[in-house]
Amino acid sequence: MTRIRFQRSLDELKEKLLIMAGLAEQAIQRATESYRVRDLSICDLVSRSEMAINRLEREIDQAALDLLAMEQPMAIDLRFILAVIKINADLERVGDAAKSISDRVRTMESMAVADLPVDIPRMASLAANMVRKSLQSFIEADAEMAQSVLSMDDAVDGMNRAAHVTLTHVMATEGHLAPQALNALMVCRSLERVADHATNIAEDVIFWVKGADVRHKGSVDAVAAQSLQTSKAERPTS
Repeated sequence: MTRIRFQRSLDELKEKLLIMAGLAEQAIQRATESYRVRDLSICDLVSRSEMAINRLEREIDQAALDLLAMEQPMAIDLRFILAVIKINADLERVGDAAKSISDRVRTMESMAVADLPVDIPRMASLAANMVRKSLQSFIEADAEMAQSVLSMDDAVDGMNRAAHVTLTHVMATEGHLAPQALNALMVCRSLERVADHATNIAEDVIFWVKGADVRHKGSVDAVAAQSLQTSKAERPTS
């Protein structure tokens, strides 16, 4: 395969991934809307999107594996294909999270709508923005933009923790709202997972563009800092 044909294959791989990304982003927006308005027809659209995402996942994986086997790429081309395989898996899981939310909405069909003290639309907007920005960083090969996505994850984690405290309190003190609160809790959990997948995508973009592995950097830094403190505490005084 000539370099021109190889580059065309890489471009086609990227184009398919972007189509899948559009479907995943649309699925999470629709799932959140189905929760807001309790519309089962929107849930059906989410289910169809999830099936299309699954089909694309298989196609992209196969195309990427074929390129690895036939071309044995090196350096940035190899990192690009590896990043595509990993982003592909994360987008499929974003589709799963959207389907999980819409399935939750189906179980709420016969329940009265409750005004719960959690801002799910804001959490959904932030998680969807993370997905959009991580994919934009992939389109533009922009590691700095990808880095900015990583810092957004803390906000979604914080909202999820606050929702957990609020909703478990509702379940404990207002028994008649417990089913709605439990469903809201599970929706928040799905949105937190969407944010985690966006973070993974951003880390894969950084790996592709810079060749730097930034996964688990926060926890690694925390362990290093703790080890340093322990070392200082155990150091004998003169």
